[in-house]
Amino acid sequence: MKNICLILFVLCSGFIYSQNCKNIFIGEVIDFHDKKPLINATIKLIGTNKITIADEKGKFTFKDLCDNTYTVEVSHIGCETKQIIITINGDTFSKIDLEHHAEELDEVLVSDNFIKKETKTSQETVLKYETLARYSNLSLGDALKEVPGVSSINTGNTIVKPMINGMHSSRILILNNGVRLQDQEWGIEHAPNIDINSANQISVIKGSGALAYGGDAIGGVVIINPNRIIRKDTLYGRSILGAQTNGKGYNVSSTLNKNYKSGWFAQLQGSYKKNGDFKAPDYNLTNTGLDTKGITARFGKNKFQSGFEIYYSYLNNEIGILRSAHIGNIKNLATSINAPRPIIIDDFSYDINNPKQKVTHHLSKASYYKRFKNFGKVDVQYDYQNNHRFEFDIRRGGRSGIPAIDLKLQTHTLSVNGKKDNNLERKYNFGLLARYQNHFANPDTGVRRLIPDYDKYDFGAYTTTEWEINDNLIADAGLRYDFSRIDALKFYRTSDWEGRGYDALFPDLVIEVLRNQVRTIPDLQFHNFSGALGIKYSFNNNNYILGNYSLSSRAPNASELFSDGVHHSAARIEVGDLRIDSERSNRISGTYGYSNSNLNLQVESYYNKINDFIYIVPSPLGIVPLIRGPFPIWEYIQTDAHFFGVDMSANYQITPYWKANHKSSFIKAYDTKANLPLIDIPAFTTLNGITYSNTNWHNFNATIQSEWTLEQNEFPTEFNYTVPIANEDDIYVDLSPPAGYHLMHFKSEITLPVFKQASLNIQFSVDNVFNTNYRNYLNRLRFFADDIGRNFRLQLQLNY
Repeated sequence: MKNICLILFVLCSGFIYSQNCKNIFIGEVIDFHDKKPLINATIKLIGTNKITIADEKGKFTFKDLCDNTYTVEVSHIGCETKQIIITINGDTFSKIDLEHHAEELDEVLVSDNFIKKETKTSQETVLKYETLARYSNLSLGDALKEVPGVSSINTGNTIVKPMINGMHSSRILILNNGVRLQDQEWGIEHAPNIDINSANQISVIKGSGALAYGGDAIGGVVIINPNRIIRKDTLYGRSILGAQTNGKGYNVSSTLNKNYKSGWFAQLQGSYKKNGDFKAPDYNLTNTGLDTKGITARFGKNKFQSGFEIYYSYLNNEIGILRSAHIGNIKNLATSINAPRPIIIDDFSYDINNPKQKVTHHLSKASYYKRFKNFGKVDVQYDYQNNHRFEFDIRRGGRSGIPAIDLKLQTHTLSVNGKKDNNLERKYNFGLLARYQNHFANPDTGVRRLIPDYDKYDFGAYTTTEWEINDNLIADAGLRYDFSRIDALKFYRTSDWEGRGYDALFPDLVIEVLRNQVRTIPDLQFHNFSGALGIKYSFNNNNYILGNYSLSSRAPNASELFSDGVHHSAARIEVGDLRIDSERSNRISGTYGYSNSNLNLQVESYYNKINDFIYIVPSPLGIVPLIRGPFPIWEYIQTDAHFFGVDMSANYQITPYWKANHKSSFIKAYDTKANLPLIDIPAFTTLNGITYSNTNWHNFNATIQSEWTLEQNEFPTEFNYTVPIANEDDIYVDLSPPAGYHLMHFKSEITLPVFKQASLNIQFSVDNVFNTNYRNYLNRLRFFADDIGRNFRLQLQLNY
């Protein structure tokens, strides 16, 4: 027994003696992107007392290590701490790269004041969630009016389209979580299918300052981003409950987020809004209710080197159209336009009857990204959208349940984008896009189809660069090419086909001649080039200027080319033109910004010359009587136009408790061929407010705001016309802008603690405090009724 123990002792002693603990581990800590050394990085050997600091070359050394496996922890300011496994078997060398990148650092910071701008040199304004939350019961178009130079063109109070520097619809590109919205945006009364409650931050870029998203954004780009992904173990959410007196409306919204340190995340959001008939100061606005439901869901994994996301959103809107906008005969229509009150005024109701819209929108996307060492990031995305629009008119013979317009738009998009940012002083972006779109107009409505069936094919390619010339000067530039092809199937009345001269211009499009119609297959192609140049120069920490030039090209949309019939929710006949070609915009803009501890000032100016500008105007033919009633004729034309204006915003901290704010917008726009002012251009508007804030009173604040809109004194009076009435005197229809007006508004909020890590935000506001009668020039229903009167709103938001 003693011999066995002696043998074991000798063997163990020999093993211990043979264990090599004189190894040297030399390492180098470098940046993942540009391979530069990370000076003063801290390196630890977990489970030991060994710790060291990287030198000026990013190198470090550990001595006297045994043959073993070690966990090495590396940290550096501005980096995510990283742990790796190193096996030591003799002297060892290893390079360790850290995710050191200013842009990605923002993603892991948890801050309510987080702002990430999409551009460096464009005129861009960011709306944070604190601002967006005030519009939970309203629309995207209402929220965007917080931005200087952004107004809206409305069809009543619930159909609100954003307008940037006088332009709207197809000239404004809207992205929802990286997906370009495709929702038949061509109609004035087609509001964007976006639930404002799904947005956490919105960027508004005036002009075509973001070529990566499209070269046709002549008016601007609206980028809607959901909540940021936080790489830490956390569960949080918010719920909103709101009510308002005008329309006796109520709304509810709830969002729940789950994030993991590993990068996995999930989010679920839903909302519901209900309004009955709204009310002008002196009467009900019959059949102006709203019923809307929305849901979004997303999940995926977000790590620095790679990740993916699956996203889905659904929105269902049912929207009433003012009953008095649809009248049964020509005389009553003309009388209704000229009357001081609507012809039809009923008691309040939540019922939504004809005329009305019902729209559903599905959006889904799948995306994946990968980062490559010493290069940058590449992402691939596929998205699908399904937009189904019904428009119901007042119909006889038991057909009220059959829509007069039934349009379905399906869109498939595949895109690949790359970012080369291994040199942070000179970045490059590039990308490719392919899109297929199918539009189907149901022929079983019993009404001539406004828009025909068509297939649309898009291809785009772009490249941009950003150059930090020095600490004060940043420059960027970009080029983009877009190809569009529309392959349609459309019937024309023979009289219209010949009367417009199409028989001579497009004889090859005719495939069949019928008794009083021709069957055609328009196959139209458009090649468009866009570009942008921009600079930002900072004089010091307080002053900067921006300069930007952009060339934008936009192909005509289906409505501008093919419209041919009654657009029921717009209550007019619309006529497109096959001869319309792409419009091209040359926009020059400049911005001066100043900020210090008390004052934040920004002045933006722009000049935009648009060749072959496309817009819709009242036809000289006036009003046409149909079986379904009389409708004015509007037709698309093409001309040259120029826009110029100035937007200004200022915030001044008077005392620690009092702050004044100002926002104003001035714009002029002209048809240079006809030497006429353009129709539907915003009048001069100025908003001024004063706010009292006290953080010691549970972050209480209250604001009184003055809104002053002047009369639009430049209007093409040629668009007024006389309505011929059989056997009676003609009736003159005045479409001139209404008088200017002044409104006062009040809003306040306070945030109360509820329990640990939860708070209750209470907001109370009053719109149109003095119940003023007014009509907004950019509200299409101004011809028939006043805008809404006083509205009390209360909102409770629980953050947890």
